[in-house]
Amino acid sequence: MSVHSEFNVARELNVMVPMRDGVKLATDVFRPDAPGRYPVLVTRGPYGKDGYVNNPGHSIWFFAQHGYVVVSQDCRARFESEGDNYDPLFQEVQDGYDTVEWAARQPWSNGRVGTTGQSYLGATQYTLATSNPLPPHLQVMAPVSASADFHQSWAYHTGGAMEWGWMVPYAIFKGRNTLSRAGHEKLLSQMDEYVLPPDNFAQPLKDEWYRHLPLSDWINRLKEAAPYFREYLDNEADGAYWWRVNLLRHAEGITLPMFHVSSWYDIFLEGALNAYQSIRGRGGSELARRSQKLLIGPWAHIRPYTAPTSGETGDIDFGSEARIELHENLLRWFDYWLKDIDTGVMDEPPVRLFVMGENRWRDEQEWPLARTHYTRYYLHSDVPANTRNGGGTLSTSPPGDEPPDSYTYDPKDPVPTYGGNTLIIPQGVADQRPVEDRQDVLVYTSESLARELEVTGPIKVHLFASSSAVDTDFTAKLVDVRPDGYAHNLQDGIIRTRFRTSRSEPSMIEPGRVYAFVIDLWATSHLFKTGHRVRVEISSSNFPRFDRNPNTGAPLGQDDRLEAARQTVHHMEEYPSHIVLPIIPR
Repeated sequence: MSVHSEFNVARELNVMVPMRDGVKLATDVFRPDAPGRYPVLVTRGPYGKDGYVNNPGHSIWFFAQHGYVVVSQDCRARFESEGDNYDPLFQEVQDGYDTVEWAARQPWSNGRVGTTGQSYLGATQYTLATSNPLPPHLQVMAPVSASADFHQSWAYHTGGAMEWGWMVPYAIFKGRNTLSRAGHEKLLSQMDEYVLPPDNFAQPLKDEWYRHLPLSDWINRLKEAAPYFREYLDNEADGAYWWRVNLLRHAEGITLPMFHVSSWYDIFLEGALNAYQSIRGRGGSELARRSQKLLIGPWAHIRPYTAPTSGETGDIDFGSEARIELHENLLRWFDYWLKDIDTGVMDEPPVRLFVMGENRWRDEQEWPLARTHYTRYYLHSDVPANTRNGGGTLSTSPPGDEPPDSYTYDPKDPVPTYGGNTLIIPQGVADQRPVEDRQDVLVYTSESLARELEVTGPIKVHLFASSSAVDTDFTAKLVDVRPDGYAHNLQDGIIRTRFRTSRSEPSMIEPGRVYAFVIDLWATSHLFKTGHRVRVEISSSNFPRFDRNPNTGAPLGQDDRLEAARQTVHHMEEYPSHIVLPIIPR
Protein backbone atom coordinates (compact mmCIF):
# COMPACT_ATOMS: atom_id res chain seq x y z
CA MET A 1 0.00 0.00 0.00
CA SER A 2 1.08 3.59 -0.62
CA VAL A 3 2.22 5.53 2.42
CA HIS A 4 1.47 9.21 1.98
CA SER A 5 0.02 12.35 3.48
CA GLU A 6 -2.49 14.57 1.73
CA PHE A 7 -1.30 18.10 1.01
CA ASN A 8 -2.95 21.35 0.17
CA VAL A 9 -1.90 22.39 -3.32
CA ALA A 10 -0.22 25.59 -4.47
CA ARG A 11 -0.56 26.48 -8.15
CA GLU A 12 1.79 28.65 -10.18
CA LEU A 13 0.37 29.63 -13.57
CA ASN A 14 2.05 30.16 -16.94
CA VAL A 15 5.64 29.61 -16.00
CA MET A 16 7.44 30.05 -19.33
CA VAL A 17 9.88 27.18 -19.70
CA PRO A 18 12.69 27.74 -22.24
CA MET A 19 13.49 25.10 -24.82
CA ARG A 20 16.92 24.63 -26.40
CA ASP A 21 15.99 26.90 -29.34
CA GLY A 22 14.74 29.72 -27.10
CA VAL A 23 11.01 29.07 -27.56
CA LYS A 24 9.19 29.18 -24.21
CA LEU A 25 6.38 26.78 -23.34
CA ALA A 26 3.60 27.79 -20.96
CA THR A 27 3.58 25.54 -17.90
CA ASP A 28 1.43 25.35 -14.80
CA VAL A 29 3.11 23.99 -11.68
CA PHE A 30 1.02 22.25 -9.03
CA ARG A 31 2.97 21.45 -5.88
CA PRO A 32 2.37 20.48 -2.29
CA ASP A 33 1.89 23.64 -0.28
CA ALA A 34 4.61 22.72 2.20
CA PRO A 35 8.37 23.20 2.41
CA GLY A 36 10.60 20.62 0.82
CA ARG A 37 11.64 19.05 -2.45
CA TYR A 38 9.39 16.53 -4.17
CA PRO A 39 9.45 14.13 -7.11
CA VAL A 40 7.97 15.59 -10.30
CA LEU A 41 5.41 14.28 -12.78
CA VAL A 42 5.42 15.91 -16.21
CA THR A 43 2.29 15.91 -18.37
CA ARG A 44 2.27 17.60 -21.78
CA GLY A 45 -0.65 18.08 -24.16
CA PRO A 46 -2.02 20.08 -27.10
CA TYR A 47 -5.57 20.73 -25.85
CA GLY A 48 -5.03 23.60 -23.43
CA LYS A 49 -3.62 22.93 -19.98
CA ASP A 50 -6.43 24.89 -18.33
CA GLY A 51 -8.86 22.23 -19.50
CA TYR A 52 -7.01 19.46 -17.66
CA VAL A 53 -7.21 21.00 -14.20
CA ASN A 54 -10.74 20.00 -13.20
CA ASN A 55 -11.12 17.17 -15.71
CA PRO A 56 -11.47 13.92 -13.73
CA GLY A 57 -9.62 12.09 -16.47
CA HIS A 58 -6.43 13.92 -15.61
CA SER A 59 -4.62 13.44 -12.34
CA ILE A 60 -3.12 16.86 -11.65
CA TRP A 61 -4.79 17.58 -8.29
CA PHE A 62 -4.66 13.95 -7.23
CA PHE A 63 -0.90 13.57 -7.51
CA ALA A 64 -0.15 17.03 -6.15
CA GLN A 65 -2.25 16.22 -3.10
CA HIS A 66 -0.23 13.04 -2.64
CA GLY A 67 3.21 14.57 -2.56
CA TYR A 68 4.20 15.19 -6.18
CA VAL A 69 4.90 18.33 -8.12
CA VAL A 70 2.85 18.10 -11.30
CA VAL A 71 4.13 20.09 -14.29
CA SER A 72 1.31 20.59 -16.84
CA GLN A 73 2.43 22.10 -20.12
CA ASP A 74 0.94 23.34 -23.37
CA CYS A 75 2.84 21.85 -26.29
CA ARG A 76 4.76 24.10 -28.64
CA ALA A 77 2.55 26.41 -30.74
CA ARG A 78 -0.51 25.52 -28.65
CA PHE A 79 -2.62 27.83 -26.48
CA GLU A 80 -0.37 29.81 -24.10
CA SER A 81 2.95 28.44 -25.39
CA GLU A 82 5.21 30.17 -27.88
CA GLY A 83 6.03 28.76 -31.29
CA ASP A 84 4.86 29.39 -34.82
CA ASN A 85 4.56 25.87 -36.18
CA TYR A 86 2.71 23.02 -34.53
CA ASP A 87 4.28 19.76 -35.74
CA PRO A 88 2.36 17.01 -33.89
CA LEU A 89 4.35 14.16 -32.37
CA PHE A 90 7.72 14.98 -33.88
CA GLN A 91 8.26 18.19 -31.91
CA GLU A 92 7.55 16.38 -28.65
CA VAL A 93 10.86 14.49 -28.49
CA GLN A 94 13.17 17.43 -27.83
CA ASP A 95 10.58 19.55 -26.05
CA GLY A 96 9.74 16.69 -23.71
CA TYR A 97 13.43 16.13 -23.01
CA ASP A 98 14.03 19.79 -22.24
CA THR A 99 10.97 20.00 -19.98
CA VAL A 100 12.03 16.97 -17.93
CA GLU A 101 15.49 18.38 -17.39
CA TRP A 102 14.11 21.84 -16.54
CA ALA A 103 11.79 20.28 -13.94
CA ALA A 104 14.67 18.37 -12.36
CA ARG A 105 16.60 21.60 -11.73
CA GLN A 106 13.85 23.58 -9.97
CA PRO A 107 14.05 24.38 -6.23
CA TRP A 108 10.86 22.39 -5.51
CA SER A 109 12.24 19.28 -7.25
CA ASN A 110 14.30 16.48 -5.74
CA GLY A 111 15.61 15.65 -9.22
CA ARG A 112 13.48 12.53 -9.72
CA VAL A 113 11.07 12.90 -12.65
CA GLY A 114 8.33 10.74 -14.17
CA THR A 115 5.72 11.28 -16.88
CA THR A 116 1.99 10.66 -16.96
CA GLY A 117 -1.04 11.30 -19.18
CA GLN A 118 -3.60 9.77 -21.53
CA SER A 119 -4.12 9.83 -25.32
CA TYR A 120 -1.94 12.58 -26.85
CA LEU A 121 -0.58 13.09 -23.33
CA GLY A 122 0.47 9.45 -23.55
CA ALA A 123 1.85 9.99 -27.04
CA THR A 124 4.14 12.73 -25.72
CA GLN A 125 5.59 10.04 -23.44
CA TYR A 126 6.13 7.39 -26.12
CA THR A 127 7.74 9.97 -28.42
CA LEU A 128 9.98 11.15 -25.58
CA ALA A 129 11.01 7.53 -25.04
CA THR A 130 12.56 7.53 -28.53
CA SER A 131 15.18 10.05 -27.33
CA ASN A 132 18.67 8.71 -27.60
CA PRO A 133 19.84 9.16 -24.95
CA LEU A 134 16.91 9.54 -22.59
CA PRO A 135 16.80 12.57 -20.26
CA PRO A 136 19.20 11.81 -17.38
CA HIS A 137 16.63 12.67 -14.69
CA LEU A 138 13.74 10.72 -16.21
CA GLN A 139 13.13 7.63 -14.05
CA VAL A 140 9.70 6.23 -14.92
CA MET A 141 6.76 6.57 -17.34
CA ALA A 142 3.05 5.68 -17.40
CA PRO A 143 1.52 6.23 -20.86
CA VAL A 144 -2.24 5.59 -21.10
CA SER A 145 -4.13 4.94 -24.36
CA ALA A 146 -1.38 5.94 -26.77
CA SER A 147 0.16 4.75 -30.01
CA ALA A 148 3.72 3.46 -30.07
CA ASP A 149 3.91 3.17 -33.87
CA PHE A 150 2.26 6.26 -35.34
CA HIS A 151 2.05 4.76 -38.78
CA GLN A 152 0.39 1.59 -37.49
CA SER A 153 -2.34 3.12 -35.32
CA TRP A 154 -2.43 6.88 -35.70
CA ALA A 155 -2.55 8.15 -39.27
CA TYR A 156 -2.76 4.68 -40.77
CA HIS A 157 -3.67 1.19 -39.62
CA THR A 158 -1.55 -1.95 -39.47
CA GLY A 159 -2.78 -3.07 -42.90
CA GLY A 160 -1.95 0.22 -44.63
CA ALA A 161 -5.33 1.98 -44.87
CA MET A 162 -5.74 5.46 -43.44
CA GLU A 163 -7.66 5.94 -40.20
CA TRP A 164 -10.04 8.22 -42.06
CA GLY A 165 -12.79 8.34 -39.44
CA TRP A 166 -10.74 10.53 -37.16
CA MET A 167 -7.88 12.00 -39.18
CA VAL A 168 -9.59 15.04 -40.69
CA PRO A 169 -12.01 15.71 -37.81
CA TYR A 170 -9.09 15.58 -35.39
CA ALA A 171 -7.06 17.93 -37.57
CA ILE A 172 -10.01 20.36 -37.61
CA PHE A 173 -10.45 20.05 -33.85
CA LYS A 174 -6.83 20.91 -33.12
CA GLY A 175 -6.66 23.34 -36.02
CA ARG A 176 -9.17 25.67 -34.41
CA ASN A 177 -6.56 26.80 -31.90
CA THR A 178 -3.96 27.17 -34.66
CA LEU A 179 -6.31 29.37 -36.70
CA SER A 180 -7.31 31.39 -33.66
CA ARG A 181 -3.67 32.08 -32.74
CA ALA A 182 -3.02 33.29 -36.29
CA GLY A 183 -6.16 35.46 -36.43
CA HIS A 184 -7.77 33.49 -39.27
CA GLU A 185 -11.34 34.09 -38.14
CA LYS A 186 -12.87 33.46 -41.58
CA LEU A 187 -11.11 30.12 -41.92
CA LEU A 188 -12.08 29.27 -38.36
CA SER A 189 -15.79 29.70 -39.11
CA GLN A 190 -15.36 27.71 -42.33
CA MET A 191 -14.40 24.64 -40.30
CA ASP A 192 -18.00 24.45 -39.08
CA GLU A 193 -19.13 23.67 -42.64
CA TYR A 194 -17.35 20.32 -42.55
CA VAL A 195 -18.40 18.85 -39.20
CA LEU A 196 -21.54 17.82 -37.37
CA PRO A 197 -22.79 19.94 -34.44
CA PRO A 198 -20.58 19.51 -31.36
CA ASP A 199 -21.51 16.96 -28.73
CA ASN A 200 -18.15 15.47 -27.81
CA PHE A 201 -14.39 15.88 -27.66
CA ALA A 202 -14.34 16.43 -31.44
CA GLN A 203 -16.97 16.46 -34.16
CA PRO A 204 -17.27 13.86 -36.94
CA LEU A 205 -17.35 15.09 -40.51
CA LYS A 206 -20.66 15.40 -42.28
CA ASP A 207 -21.14 12.41 -44.55
CA GLU A 208 -20.65 14.47 -47.72
CA TRP A 209 -17.20 15.47 -46.50
CA TYR A 210 -16.17 11.99 -45.45
CA ARG A 211 -17.01 10.97 -49.03
CA HIS A 212 -15.45 13.95 -50.75
CA LEU A 213 -12.83 13.20 -53.44
CA PRO A 214 -10.03 13.59 -54.06
CA LEU A 215 -8.75 13.28 -50.52
CA SER A 216 -5.84 15.54 -51.40
CA ASP A 217 -8.26 18.50 -51.46
CA TRP A 218 -7.98 18.42 -47.67
CA ILE A 219 -4.34 19.48 -47.99
CA ASN A 220 -5.46 22.88 -49.25
CA ARG A 221 -8.45 23.11 -46.93
CA LEU A 222 -6.24 22.43 -43.92
CA LYS A 223 -3.08 24.21 -45.06
CA GLU A 224 -3.44 26.89 -42.37
CA ALA A 225 -5.18 24.78 -39.70
CA ALA A 226 -3.06 21.63 -40.05
CA PRO A 227 -0.18 22.08 -42.51
CA TYR A 228 1.29 18.73 -41.42
CA PHE A 229 -1.64 16.95 -43.11
CA ARG A 230 0.21 17.07 -46.44
CA GLU A 231 3.06 15.08 -44.93
CA TYR A 232 0.62 12.50 -43.59
CA LEU A 233 -0.80 11.90 -47.08
CA ASP A 234 2.62 12.03 -48.74
CA ASN A 235 3.91 9.34 -46.38
CA GLU A 236 1.32 6.64 -46.97
CA ALA A 237 4.06 4.00 -46.86
CA ASP A 238 5.88 3.39 -43.62
CA GLY A 239 9.39 4.75 -43.62
CA ALA A 240 11.93 7.16 -42.19
CA TYR A 241 9.33 9.91 -41.73
CA TRP A 242 7.46 7.77 -39.20
CA TRP A 243 10.41 5.85 -37.80
CA ARG A 244 11.75 8.95 -36.04
CA VAL A 245 9.06 8.54 -33.36
CA ASN A 246 8.41 4.81 -33.63
CA LEU A 247 9.06 3.50 -30.12
CA LEU A 248 9.26 -0.08 -31.39
CA ARG A 249 12.33 0.86 -33.44
CA HIS A 250 13.94 2.50 -30.42
CA ALA A 251 13.24 -0.20 -27.83
CA GLU A 252 16.94 -1.00 -27.37
CA GLY A 253 17.51 2.54 -26.10
CA ILE A 254 14.82 2.43 -23.42
CA THR A 255 16.29 1.87 -19.97
CA LEU A 256 13.49 2.74 -17.57
CA PRO A 257 10.29 1.21 -16.14
CA MET A 258 7.03 1.88 -18.00
CA PHE A 259 3.41 1.17 -17.07
CA HIS A 260 1.42 0.69 -20.31
CA VAL A 261 -2.37 1.08 -20.09
CA SER A 262 -4.94 0.63 -22.84
CA SER A 263 -8.24 -1.08 -23.63
CA TRP A 264 -9.61 -3.70 -26.02
CA TYR A 265 -11.66 -1.15 -28.01
CA ASP A 266 -9.04 1.61 -28.02
CA ILE A 267 -7.92 2.96 -31.39
CA PHE A 268 -4.36 2.87 -30.00
CA LEU A 269 -4.48 -0.63 -28.48
CA GLU A 270 -1.42 -1.62 -30.50
CA GLY A 271 0.64 0.92 -28.56
CA ALA A 272 0.43 -0.67 -25.13
CA LEU A 273 0.68 -4.26 -26.39
CA ASN A 274 3.59 -3.70 -28.76
CA ALA A 275 5.49 -1.30 -26.51
CA TYR A 276 5.25 -3.66 -23.57
CA GLN A 277 6.33 -6.66 -25.64
CA SER A 278 9.14 -4.81 -27.43
CA ILE A 279 10.75 -3.31 -24.32
CA ARG A 280 10.23 -6.50 -22.32
CA GLY A 281 12.18 -8.39 -24.98
CA ARG A 282 14.64 -5.79 -26.30
CA GLY A 283 14.90 -3.04 -23.71
CA GLY A 284 18.27 -1.36 -23.24
CA SER A 285 18.77 -2.46 -19.65
CA GLU A 286 17.89 -5.33 -17.36
CA LEU A 287 15.89 -2.85 -15.29
CA ALA A 288 13.75 -1.94 -18.29
CA ARG A 289 13.24 -5.54 -19.41
CA ARG A 290 12.01 -6.72 -16.01
CA SER A 291 10.09 -3.54 -15.07
CA GLN A 292 7.44 -3.20 -17.74
CA LYS A 293 3.82 -3.39 -16.61
CA LEU A 294 0.70 -3.83 -18.76
CA LEU A 295 -2.98 -3.24 -17.99
CA ILE A 296 -5.72 -3.70 -20.63
CA GLY A 297 -9.37 -3.00 -19.82
CA PRO A 298 -12.64 -3.44 -21.72
CA TRP A 299 -13.20 0.23 -22.56
CA ALA A 300 -13.01 2.23 -25.75
CA HIS A 301 -10.77 5.31 -26.01
CA ILE A 302 -12.04 6.81 -22.76
CA ARG A 303 -10.47 7.42 -19.42
CA PRO A 304 -10.93 4.19 -17.51
CA TYR A 305 -10.87 5.93 -14.16
CA THR A 306 -14.19 7.63 -14.98
CA ALA A 307 -15.81 4.97 -17.15
CA PRO A 308 -19.36 3.95 -16.33
CA THR A 309 -20.22 0.29 -16.64
CA SER A 310 -22.17 0.85 -19.84
CA GLY A 311 -22.58 3.37 -22.62
CA GLU A 312 -19.01 4.49 -23.23
CA THR A 313 -18.06 1.23 -24.96
CA GLY A 314 -21.15 0.99 -27.11
CA ASP A 315 -24.30 -0.91 -26.23
CA ILE A 316 -22.88 -3.27 -23.63
CA ASP A 317 -22.44 -3.50 -19.88
CA PHE A 318 -19.19 -5.13 -18.75
CA GLY A 319 -20.26 -5.17 -15.12
CA SER A 320 -19.11 -3.33 -12.04
CA GLU A 321 -15.53 -4.65 -12.27
CA ALA A 322 -14.99 -2.72 -15.51
CA ARG A 323 -14.60 0.51 -13.58
CA ILE A 324 -11.27 0.86 -11.82
CA GLU A 325 -9.45 3.55 -9.87
CA LEU A 326 -6.56 4.00 -12.26
CA HIS A 327 -5.24 6.95 -10.27
CA GLU A 328 -4.67 4.64 -7.31
CA ASN A 329 -2.88 2.11 -9.52
CA LEU A 330 -0.62 4.81 -10.91
CA LEU A 331 0.04 6.24 -7.46
CA ARG A 332 1.35 2.86 -6.28
CA TRP A 333 3.53 2.74 -9.41
CA PHE A 334 5.02 6.21 -8.93
CA ASP A 335 5.41 5.82 -5.16
CA TYR A 336 7.52 2.72 -5.79
CA TRP A 337 9.79 4.22 -8.43
CA LEU A 338 9.98 7.87 -7.33
CA LYS A 339 9.59 7.64 -3.54
CA ASP A 340 11.16 4.23 -2.84
CA ILE A 341 8.01 3.06 -1.05
CA ASP A 342 7.45 -0.69 -1.17
CA THR A 343 3.87 -0.59 -2.44
CA GLY A 344 3.97 -4.22 -3.57
CA VAL A 345 3.41 -3.20 -7.18
CA MET A 346 6.51 -5.05 -8.37
CA ASP A 347 5.59 -8.20 -6.44
CA GLU A 348 2.46 -8.59 -8.56
CA PRO A 349 2.32 -10.25 -12.00
CA PRO A 350 3.32 -7.76 -14.70
CA VAL A 351 0.19 -8.19 -16.83
CA ARG A 352 -3.42 -7.50 -15.83
CA LEU A 353 -6.17 -8.17 -18.37
CA PHE A 354 -9.94 -7.83 -18.37
CA VAL A 355 -11.52 -10.98 -19.84
CA MET A 356 -14.69 -9.82 -21.58
CA GLY A 357 -17.64 -12.18 -21.55
CA GLU A 358 -16.48 -13.47 -18.20
CA ASN A 359 -16.19 -9.83 -17.14
CA ARG A 360 -13.39 -10.14 -14.65
CA TRP A 361 -9.77 -9.11 -14.26
CA ARG A 362 -7.00 -11.65 -14.39
CA ASP A 363 -3.28 -11.40 -13.69
CA GLU A 364 -0.76 -12.99 -16.05
CA GLN A 365 3.01 -13.41 -16.19
CA GLU A 366 3.54 -12.49 -19.85
CA TRP A 367 2.02 -11.29 -23.10
CA PRO A 368 1.07 -13.19 -25.19
CA LEU A 369 0.18 -15.94 -22.73
CA ALA A 370 2.57 -18.88 -22.73
CA ARG A 371 -0.24 -21.44 -22.47
CA THR A 372 -1.97 -20.25 -25.65
CA HIS A 373 -3.14 -22.88 -28.15
CA TYR A 374 -3.10 -21.14 -31.51
CA THR A 375 -5.95 -22.81 -33.37
CA ARG A 376 -7.00 -22.51 -36.99
CA TYR A 377 -10.69 -22.03 -37.74
CA TYR A 378 -11.21 -22.53 -41.47
CA LEU A 379 -13.66 -20.79 -43.79
CA HIS A 380 -16.11 -23.11 -45.57
CA SER A 381 -19.10 -22.88 -47.88
CA ASP A 382 -20.88 -25.17 -50.32
CA VAL A 383 -23.32 -22.44 -51.27
CA PRO A 384 -22.43 -18.72 -51.37
CA ALA A 385 -21.45 -17.20 -48.03
CA ASN A 386 -22.83 -13.75 -48.85
CA THR A 387 -24.80 -12.31 -45.89
CA ARG A 388 -25.43 -13.93 -42.51
CA ASN A 389 -28.18 -15.99 -44.14
CA GLY A 390 -25.76 -17.51 -46.64
CA GLY A 391 -23.94 -20.83 -46.51
CA GLY A 392 -20.68 -19.79 -44.86
CA THR A 393 -19.46 -21.91 -41.97
CA LEU A 394 -16.41 -21.90 -39.69
CA SER A 395 -14.74 -24.95 -38.17
CA THR A 396 -11.40 -26.46 -37.20
CA SER A 397 -11.68 -28.96 -40.07
CA PRO A 398 -9.51 -28.06 -43.09
CA PRO A 399 -11.42 -27.39 -46.32
CA GLY A 400 -11.70 -29.89 -49.14
CA ASP A 401 -12.83 -29.23 -52.69
CA GLU A 402 -15.07 -26.22 -52.15
CA PRO A 403 -16.17 -23.46 -54.53
CA PRO A 404 -14.90 -19.93 -53.81
CA ASP A 405 -17.07 -17.07 -52.64
CA SER A 406 -17.35 -13.81 -54.55
CA TYR A 407 -18.78 -10.34 -54.12
CA THR A 408 -18.52 -6.94 -55.74
CA TYR A 409 -16.83 -4.21 -53.78
CA ASP A 410 -18.15 -0.85 -54.91
CA PRO A 411 -16.41 2.04 -53.14
CA LYS A 412 -19.39 4.25 -53.99
CA ASP A 413 -21.41 2.10 -51.57
CA PRO A 414 -18.92 1.01 -48.88
CA VAL A 415 -19.70 -1.21 -45.90
CA PRO A 416 -20.46 1.19 -43.02
CA THR A 417 -18.53 1.25 -39.76
CA TYR A 418 -20.44 -0.11 -36.79
CA GLY A 419 -18.38 0.45 -33.65
CA GLY A 420 -14.93 -1.01 -33.11
CA ASN A 421 -11.54 0.50 -32.28
CA THR A 422 -12.43 3.95 -33.52
CA LEU A 423 -12.21 7.54 -32.34
CA ILE A 424 -14.60 10.47 -32.89
CA ILE A 425 -17.05 8.23 -34.76
CA PRO A 426 -19.07 5.81 -32.53
CA GLN A 427 -16.84 3.36 -30.67
CA GLY A 428 -16.99 -0.02 -29.03
CA VAL A 429 -19.65 -2.73 -29.26
CA ALA A 430 -22.42 -2.53 -31.86
CA ASP A 431 -24.74 -5.10 -33.43
CA GLN A 432 -23.18 -6.15 -36.74
CA ARG A 433 -26.32 -7.68 -38.27
CA PRO A 434 -27.04 -4.64 -40.51
CA VAL A 435 -23.56 -5.09 -42.00
CA GLU A 436 -24.03 -8.84 -42.32
CA ASP A 437 -27.21 -8.38 -44.37
CA ARG A 438 -25.19 -6.91 -47.26
CA GLN A 439 -24.30 -8.94 -50.33
CA ASP A 440 -20.73 -7.59 -50.26
CA VAL A 441 -20.06 -9.15 -46.86
CA LEU A 442 -19.10 -12.84 -46.60
CA VAL A 443 -20.14 -14.39 -43.31
CA TYR A 444 -18.69 -17.61 -41.84
CA THR A 445 -20.23 -18.90 -38.61
CA SER A 446 -19.42 -21.86 -36.37
CA GLU A 447 -21.88 -24.24 -34.79
CA SER A 448 -23.18 -23.32 -31.35
CA LEU A 449 -20.44 -23.92 -28.80
CA ALA A 450 -20.92 -26.95 -26.58
CA ARG A 451 -18.50 -25.47 -24.02
CA GLU A 452 -16.94 -22.12 -23.20
CA LEU A 453 -14.15 -20.90 -25.48
CA GLU A 454 -11.68 -18.27 -24.28
CA VAL A 455 -9.84 -16.24 -26.92
CA THR A 456 -7.04 -14.15 -25.40
CA GLY A 457 -4.14 -12.95 -27.50
CA PRO A 458 -3.15 -11.80 -30.99
CA ILE A 459 -5.50 -12.67 -33.88
CA LYS A 460 -4.73 -12.98 -37.58
CA VAL A 461 -6.76 -13.95 -40.63
CA HIS A 462 -4.93 -15.74 -43.44
CA LEU A 463 -6.96 -15.07 -46.55
CA PHE A 464 -6.46 -16.52 -50.01
CA ALA A 465 -8.13 -14.13 -52.39
CA SER A 466 -8.05 -12.54 -55.82
CA SER A 467 -9.43 -9.33 -57.27
CA SER A 468 -10.22 -7.81 -60.63
CA ALA A 469 -8.38 -4.68 -59.46
CA VAL A 470 -4.66 -3.89 -59.34
CA ASP A 471 -5.05 -2.63 -55.79
CA THR A 472 -7.91 -3.12 -53.37
CA ASP A 473 -8.68 -3.83 -49.72
CA PHE A 474 -9.81 -6.88 -47.78
CA THR A 475 -11.29 -6.56 -44.30
CA ALA A 476 -11.94 -9.13 -41.58
CA LYS A 477 -13.92 -9.02 -38.37
CA LEU A 478 -14.24 -11.42 -35.42
CA VAL A 479 -17.76 -11.58 -33.98
CA ASP A 480 -19.48 -13.32 -31.05
CA VAL A 481 -23.00 -14.36 -32.09
CA ARG A 482 -25.22 -14.54 -29.04
CA PRO A 483 -28.14 -17.00 -28.81
CA ASP A 484 -30.60 -14.18 -29.58
CA GLY A 485 -28.70 -13.43 -32.80
CA TYR A 486 -26.95 -10.25 -31.66
CA ALA A 487 -23.62 -10.04 -33.50
CA HIS A 488 -21.10 -8.61 -31.02
CA ASN A 489 -17.95 -7.26 -32.72
CA LEU A 490 -14.68 -8.11 -30.99
CA GLN A 491 -11.90 -7.02 -33.34
CA ASP A 492 -11.42 -6.11 -36.99
CA GLY A 493 -8.62 -5.34 -39.40
CA ILE A 494 -7.80 -4.46 -42.99
CA ILE A 495 -5.11 -5.15 -45.58
CA ARG A 496 -4.43 -2.80 -48.48
CA THR A 497 -3.20 -5.24 -51.06
CA ARG A 498 -0.34 -3.04 -52.26
CA PHE A 499 1.10 -3.44 -48.73
CA ARG A 500 0.60 -7.21 -48.54
CA THR A 501 4.31 -8.00 -48.19
CA SER A 502 5.72 -4.70 -46.91
CA ARG A 503 4.32 -1.56 -45.32
CA SER A 504 7.31 0.32 -46.72
CA GLU A 505 7.46 -0.93 -50.33
CA PRO A 506 4.03 -1.11 -51.99
CA SER A 507 3.45 -3.23 -55.08
CA MET A 508 0.36 -3.81 -57.17
CA ILE A 509 -1.36 -7.16 -57.56
CA GLU A 510 -2.12 -8.99 -60.79
CA PRO A 511 -5.86 -9.07 -61.46
CA GLY A 512 -7.29 -12.58 -61.15
CA ARG A 513 -4.26 -14.04 -59.41
CA VAL A 514 -4.71 -15.66 -55.99
CA TYR A 515 -2.59 -14.15 -53.23
CA ALA A 516 -2.11 -15.02 -49.58
CA PHE A 517 -3.05 -12.00 -47.47
CA VAL A 518 -2.57 -11.67 -43.70
CA ILE A 519 -5.06 -9.41 -41.94
CA ASP A 520 -3.95 -8.39 -38.46
CA LEU A 521 -6.88 -8.07 -36.03
CA TRP A 522 -4.56 -7.01 -33.22
CA ALA A 523 -5.77 -8.80 -30.07
CA THR A 524 -8.61 -9.37 -27.63
CA SER A 525 -9.55 -11.22 -24.48
CA HIS A 526 -13.06 -12.63 -24.65
CA LEU A 527 -14.96 -15.62 -23.39
CA PHE A 528 -17.41 -17.12 -25.90
CA LYS A 529 -20.06 -18.67 -23.71
CA THR A 530 -21.78 -22.00 -24.22
CA GLY A 531 -24.46 -21.68 -26.91
CA HIS A 532 -22.71 -18.74 -28.60
CA ARG A 533 -21.18 -18.99 -32.07
CA VAL A 534 -17.89 -17.74 -33.50
CA ARG A 535 -18.22 -15.68 -36.66
CA VAL A 536 -15.80 -14.16 -39.18
CA GLU A 537 -16.82 -11.47 -41.66
CA ILE A 538 -14.84 -10.83 -44.84
CA SER A 539 -15.38 -7.76 -47.01
CA SER A 540 -13.45 -4.89 -48.58
CA SER A 541 -14.46 -1.73 -46.72
CA ASN A 542 -15.20 -0.36 -43.27
CA PHE A 543 -16.13 3.26 -43.86
CA PRO A 544 -15.59 5.90 -42.64
CA ARG A 545 -13.19 4.30 -40.19
CA PHE A 546 -10.84 3.47 -43.06
CA ASP A 547 -10.56 5.43 -46.29
CA ARG A 548 -12.14 3.77 -49.31
CA ASN A 549 -9.80 2.08 -51.74
CA PRO A 550 -10.82 3.35 -55.20
CA ASN A 551 -9.47 0.12 -56.80
CA THR A 552 -7.52 2.13 -59.39
CA GLY A 553 -3.98 1.77 -58.05
CA ALA A 554 -3.55 5.55 -57.90
CA PRO A 555 -1.46 7.04 -55.06
CA LEU A 556 -3.40 7.80 -51.92
CA GLY A 557 -5.59 10.86 -52.13
CA GLN A 558 -5.01 11.73 -55.79
CA ASP A 559 -7.93 9.91 -57.41
CA ASP A 560 -11.46 11.22 -57.78
CA ARG A 561 -12.54 8.05 -59.60
CA LEU A 562 -14.11 5.07 -57.87
CA GLU A 563 -14.17 1.73 -59.67
CA ALA A 564 -15.96 -1.43 -58.62
CA ALA A 565 -13.89 -4.60 -58.13
CA ARG A 566 -14.91 -8.25 -58.20
CA GLN A 567 -13.43 -10.01 -55.17
CA THR A 568 -13.04 -13.77 -54.81
CA VAL A 569 -12.21 -15.57 -51.55
CA HIS A 570 -10.87 -19.12 -51.84
CA HIS A 571 -11.18 -21.89 -49.25
CA MET A 572 -10.03 -25.25 -50.47
CA GLU A 573 -7.15 -27.65 -49.86
CA GLU A 574 -4.74 -25.53 -51.91
CA TYR A 575 -6.00 -22.24 -50.47
CA PRO A 576 -7.12 -22.89 -46.87
CA SER A 577 -8.36 -19.48 -45.74
CA HIS A 578 -8.60 -19.35 -41.94
CA ILE A 579 -8.46 -17.29 -38.78
CA VAL A 580 -5.93 -18.15 -36.09
CA LEU A 581 -7.53 -17.85 -32.66
CA PRO A 582 -5.45 -17.78 -29.46
CA ILE A 583 -7.34 -20.33 -27.38
CA ILE A 584 -6.70 -20.42 -23.64
CA PRO A 585 -7.42 -23.75 -21.95
CA ARG A 586 -10.13 -23.39 -19.31
